[in-house]
Amino acid sequence: MTGIFGIGLARRNLLLGLAGGLVAPAALAQPMPGNSVARLNAMSARANAGTVGLIAGGVDGTYIRIAADLAAVLDDGDRVRVIAMIGRGSVQNIADIMVLRGVDLGIVQSDVLAFAQRESLFPSVERLIQYVCKLYDEEIHILARPGIESVRDLAGQPVNVDLRGSGTAMTASLVLGALGIQVQEQNAQQDVALERLRRGEIAALVYVAGKPARLFTGIRPDEGLRLLPLPAEAALLETYLPARFTQADYPALVPEGGIDTIAVGAVLAAYAWPSGSERHRKVSRFIAALNANFDAFLRPPRHPKWREVNLSATVPGWTRFEAGPG
Repeated sequence: MTGIFGIGLARRNLLLGLAGGLVAPAALAQPMPGNSVARLNAMSARANAGTVGLIAGGVDGTYIRIAADLAAVLDDGDRVRVIAMIGRGSVQNIADIMVLRGVDLGIVQSDVLAFAQRESLFPSVERLIQYVCKLYDEEIHILARPGIESVRDLAGQPVNVDLRGSGTAMTASLVLGALGIQVQEQNAQQDVALERLRRGEIAALVYVAGKPARLFTGIRPDEGLRLLPLPAEAALLETYLPARFTQADYPALVPEGGIDTIAVGAVLAAYAWPSGSERHRKVSRFIAALNANFDAFLRPPRHPKWREVNLSATVPGWTRFEAGPG
């Protein structure tokens, strides 16, 4: 009996009690009948068969909103369920996909795999991390205080680049390095950095996110903050794509006529589970549901970035996850 009940006895009894109505505390200490154990085991197996964990981004970013869309559209009860989790950026998301229990998928920047290989961050990362699909392009936002007119004015200035290990911190290092601009890097969370920017404690913050980024929605024109142009210079086009902000994207931050910036791809990544394994079947079932229901992501209230997604697009330098029967 010990092998059946073990440390999960109290939790299982509580679940059954909640399912059947209020239960007196003394009842929770009693062993469950054998048929109840069998029922709960069957419920557990059915629920876990289609559940995948997806690590995303911070609460103000695009990743978590895309993950929430995936959960809302694809959850169908037993067959597919998406557990969306707040993550800590692309580099940490790669680590979580590789080693964290319950994480099958993650949303990361397309340049993170090359960065992880170059820095030798994880063993065999190019073999163990694969992509399900390219999602969309994420624009690089550089939001500056009054008096900063161009990205080169940031040389020697305190600039927030998000938490260490985040995708934004990685991209900021690569982009500013390619332009030969050295800044005093700050590593506050983005919402904290925005308040510091408003108080004039830092010169700018860098934020990689799909436009329109929710972080900027509450900024008023009279605050004097502005998005800086980031022209697609030759040194940047080796890795990044030209992009543009319009006044419609950010009425309080972009002048009439818009400004140039650059973008990096967002990728839905997965662990390279062996074909035929339980986790491979779960991810395969998720992929089948994504393909079958893709049209639902193109309609409101889903994020407008879904309209940029091409499920058949390739991601240079990455290996595609080969789905099997779910």
